Amino acid sequence: MSLDLEATNRALEHRSADEIVRWALEHSQRPLVTTNFRPYEAVILHLVTQIRPDIRVLWVDSGYNTSATYRFAEAITKRLNLNLVTYIPQMSSARRNVLMGGIPDVDDPLHEEFTRQVKLEPFQRALSELNPDLWFNAIRKDQTEFRQSLDIVSQTREGILKVAPLFNWSQAELEAYLERFALPNEQDYFDPTKALETRECGLHTLL
Repeated sequence: MSLDLEATNRALEHRSADEIVRWALEHSQRPLVTTNFRPYEAVILHLVTQIRPDIRVLWVDSGYNTSATYRFAEAITKRLNLNLVTYIPQMSSARRNVLMGGIPDVDDPLHEEFTRQVKLEPFQRALSELNPDLWFNAIRKDQTEFRQSLDIVSQTREGILKVAPLFNWSQAELEAYLERFALPNEQDYFDPTKALETRECGLHTLL
């Protein structure tokens, strides 16, 4: 898809999240929305599925999620009737823990390979097999320094349109949305590829 990204982002800058989703769907034949079922993920999932109920929802399950996250994933999947597609790493977490001695520290040379195995490879495999032309995600510019350099709309190296309807939202706005629609939230979340919330997991830097 060929778009003037600078002009597109200027046009969408002051649009509501709902309007951004509708605009994006008008430019897509094979959309998907990604989730990791982290805190506030119910917002993007509810927002998009209210407009496109059958949209594919991609979850890369690293195998290292908390029990609370797995319970939340089940609950919100049923609540919103998500068209959930799950991808998992090619190696089990139990086997990897033996070979790598557990989750490698971020300063460990093995951490890059760990991240590739549990997140990047299954995600890239999913994109190859599902072949989306549009990827809705829940990134926000206030999450990391790197994301402040991004925008509402961008493209992957393969030309997939990346759209972040919540890019300019604050945490207070997320909480208000959850309250407005009586949506559940889950704070007991663990990402094995990140030591800090301000650290990138790799998807948005490599794709």
